Amino acid sequence: ATVRVRIAGTTGWLTIKGKTVGATRSEFEYPVPEEDARQMLDELCNAGVIDKTRYRLPQGELCWEIDVFHGDNDGLIVAEIELPSEDTPFDKPDWLGKEVTGDPRYYNSALSSTPFNQWADD
Repeated sequence: ATVRVRIAGTTGWLTIKGKTVGATRSEFEYPVPEEDARQMLDELCNAGVIDKTRYRLPQGELCWEIDVFHGDNDGLIVAEIELPSEDTPFDKPDWLGKEVTGDPRYYNSALSSTPFNQWADD
């Protein structure tokens, strides 16, 4: 499992993600007071904070989440769509790049310890 603390606007969020099986992963997310989130980030989180801006792009009933990374992961852009089930059909936009589902290098937990700017060119 992975536990993540983040701040979006003036709200803190605590997210717990389970093990990835195929393209599926359990996820639980809860709002927490911003001050609590800041204290957790300061006192409980390891070095290697992920700095990114998240954009949401609706596609019918679904929504793309597009993360533009900054800092040590500058240059990396990842798009993800949350599906009700793995076999849910969806249109792949023309701007979508290579498929990275299942590549653990792209997990936030991995990017915090081995940032994108340290990777050898693919």
